[in-house]
Amino acid sequence: MKIRTALFLTLAIAASPASVMAKAPPSAKAEKVGLSTERLNRITDISQRYVDEGKLAGVITMVARKGKLVHFEAVGHKGADDPRPLKKDDLFRIYSMSKPITAAAMMQLYEQGKFQLNDPVSKFVPEFADLKVLNEDGAMVPAEKTMTMHHLLTHTTGLSYGFNPAGDMIDKYYKDANIWDAKDLDDFASIVAKLPLKFEPGNKWHYSIAVDITGLIVQRLSGMPFDQYLQKNIFDPLDMKDTFFEVPKNKADRFLPNHYWDAQNNKLATIKEDSDSAMRNYHQVSLHSGGGGLVSTAMDYMKFAEAMRKGGISSGKRILGEKTVKFMAKNHLPGSISTSGVGESPLAAAEQRGFGFGLGFGVITDAIKNGVMGSDGEFNWGGAAGTVFWIDPVEEIVVVGMIQLMGSPWTLRSDLKIATYQALTESYE
Repeated sequence: MKIRTALFLTLAIAASPASVMAKAPPSAKAEKVGLSTERLNRITDISQRYVDEGKLAGVITMVARKGKLVHFEAVGHKGADDPRPLKKDDLFRIYSMSKPITAAAMMQLYEQGKFQLNDPVSKFVPEFADLKVLNEDGAMVPAEKTMTMHHLLTHTTGLSYGFNPAGDMIDKYYKDANIWDAKDLDDFASIVAKLPLKFEPGNKWHYSIAVDITGLIVQRLSGMPFDQYLQKNIFDPLDMKDTFFEVPKNKADRFLPNHYWDAQNNKLATIKEDSDSAMRNYHQVSLHSGGGGLVSTAMDYMKFAEAMRKGGISSGKRILGEKTVKFMAKNHLPGSISTSGVGESPLAAAEQRGFGFGLGFGVITDAIKNGVMGSDGEFNWGGAAGTVFWIDPVEEIVVVGMIQLMGSPWTLRSDLKIATYQALTESYE
C-alpha cells in the first residue's frame, strides 16, 4: 500500500500544472508545414559561404513554422582564434535582444495593474522628477513634457545611449558620466537623472537606455531583484536554462568570443574583454542591463520567441495574455514622429521606411517599403553583435540567427530573411 501511495503521489506531482515545463519546438519535416527542405538548405549554404570567406567565425540559424522546428544548423567555429566546431548550445551575447524580454517582464506587471502607460516614469523612479533638456543654445533647461511609461517602452523618452560622443553633445555627456560603470540599477538611474535629455519626451524616436530604466522599474514594482524576477517569471516557465546575465562557471566553456571586422587588415579579429564595465564583464555582474546584458542560446531564444508567436504561452505555461502580446506588436509610433539615432533594428532603412516600433519590438508596417521580402505585422529585433530574430504572425514563422560580430558590415540578416521566405511552398498571405 505504501508503495502504491508513493507511486500515486509521484505521478500526481509529475502531472500537476506546476511541474509542466515549456518544451523546445518539436522537429518536423519542412514539407509537413509548407516549406521545402531542399530550399531551406540555402540558409546553411549562405552561412557556410560567410565562414569560408572568413567573414564570420560561426553561425547558428533556426526556423520554426506553426510550432514545428524545420531548420536548426550550426556552421563554422567557436571563434576566429578558436577552431573548435561551433555547437548548437553555445552561448552568445544577445545584447539588445534582451530588450523584448525586459518589455515582456514589464507588461506582466501592466497586466497586474501595477502601472498605466500614461503614468509618469518619475512615479516609480523619483530620481527622474526634475529632468532637464539641452536646448539649441546648449543650455540645460527644465523639461516641459513629462516622460511616461509609454515613452519608455517605445524609445521616445529623450534619453540616449552615448554611441556618438564625437558628434553629439548629449552622447558626450553619457560618455563622460561613465554610465556603464554604475554599480547597480539604482546607481545607474541616479547617474542618468543628472544628464540632459536629447529632446522633449514624445517628440522623436531615438534608440536609448530606456529599457535599462525599464528593468529598474520591474525591480521596484515587483519587489524582486531584476535578474531574479526574469528567472522566476520568464526563464523558468519557458525552460530557458541557458539565459542569464552572469555566465555560470560550469558553462563558461560554451561562452563564445566576440569579434569585430578589422577593415585595415581585411580580417575577422577577436575582441579582448578586459573591462569591469557592464556588458564587458559577464562573470561578476551587479548592473543587470535589461537593454543589453543577457547571454543566451539560439534554442532558449527560440523558446521565448515561439511563446510570443503563440500569444504568450508555451506548453501550457502562460507568461502573457494573447491580447497583451498583440498590443505590444502593434506600431505605437504616431505618423508625425521623426526618428534619429543608431539602433539594432534588423532590416530598417535609415529613415525607418516601412518600420515602426511597438512595446519592446520593432514592427514591419510595410514590407514593400522596408525593401526586403517579408510580411506586414512582423515583429522583431536584433543585437549589436549581429544576432537577430523575427516573428511573422502571417506566415506563422519564427526565425533566430546567432553570430558574434560587432557592427557587422555584412548583409547576413537580409540574406537569412530571403532564404527563409523563398523556401515557402505554401504562403498564408
